[in-house]
Amino acid sequence: MAKLYFYYSTMNAGKSTALLQASHNYGERGMRTLVYTARLDDRAGGKVASRIGISAEARHFSPGRDLHADIAAEQAAAPIACVLVDEAQFLTAEHVRQLARVVDELNVPVLCYGLRTDFLGRLFEGSAQLLAWADNLVELKTVCHCGRKATMVVRVRPDGRVESSGAQVEIGGNDRYVPLCRRHFVAALESGEA
Repeated sequence: MAKLYFYYSTMNAGKSTALLQASHNYGERGMRTLVYTARLDDRAGGKVASRIGISAEARHFSPGRDLHADIAAEQAAAPIACVLVDEAQFLTAEHVRQLARVVDELNVPVLCYGLRTDFLGRLFEGSAQLLAWADNLVELKTVCHCGRKATMVVRVRPDGRVESSGAQVEIGGNDRYVPLCRRHFVAALESGEA
């Protein structure tokens, strides 16, 4: 029986790498996957790309796109073994319900990978919905500079100062985001230094 999975973490935990490996494993067995990423994240030219240098072509989701209809049409054309979604924090509530229908009605597993919280510790819409609707929740781990598990992320300016306000969504990588444990996250927000 297919399930809806949410693999979540902070930055630099290997979410995209894990997604690409899962897709590769299906492909090696002659099974077709569909890979999606957020249209607003164009850092890799619309592909899903990992910091370790691997990438794959991806379809794109954005508000208003009907993922269930898209996947159902693809399934009617040729069997789909699995749907993999990168940057899942940018899904809308409606997208998450559409992906749940893919699992329940089409019997296709859906694996979503994304951040749980933003740079101020607030849940993203897609992440909140996946935490509520997913059959399986899996935390991917990375470490803070102190060696403890990093569960939060701060956004830094070019001068290295920590931002304590701003838009929830700003695309960036290691130059803009630093993963921290909760203790150092709170300290960074209070002091302005990561």
